[in-house]
Amino acid sequence: MTTVTATPIPATTRWLSAQEQHAWRAYLRGSRLLEAALDRDLQSHGLQLSEYEIISMLSESPGRRLRMSSLADQVVQSRSRLTHTAGRLEKRGWVRRESCLQDRRGVELVLTDAGWDAVQETARVHVDSVRRHILDAVSPEMFAALGRAMTAIGDAVAAEGTTACDAGD
Repeated sequence: MTTVTATPIPATTRWLSAQEQHAWRAYLRGSRLLEAALDRDLQSHGLQLSEYEIISMLSESPGRRLRMSSLADQVVQSRSRLTHTAGRLEKRGWVRRESCLQDRRGVELVLTDAGWDAVQETARVHVDSVRRHILDAVSPEMFAALGRAMTAIGDAVAAEGTTACDAGD
């Protein structure tokens, strides 16, 4: 069981300005709509976005394998959620679990040939979806700024030491 530590509340709250509040709510709405659209486009091909992300990451890894704890950190999922998703992918024959090659104590998720074929079949669907829902909606400069902003946000949250991987579902 994971222990959750409460974040200290500052003595004085720096409330959001009207402009900050507008941007914050636009981010929330846009990110949720975007994720739903990307997921919907993959679901029409029998795959969830979270599943595609996992098999895609495995397809880009040496030996098409990653330690499950490392993969959970990369896809920002709790270990229990990753285990559940890996189980669904195993039933399809797209991945298998094996002991780690280096130390045999850990478990690696390995992309099978059938999983590789699934990535190849759905990559175009996903890339077209990303292009249609994100890249075609903003200028290259806006997209580059978004990437820089999300990198800074991700780094700041990671530096605090609390991510979705740390908490249960």
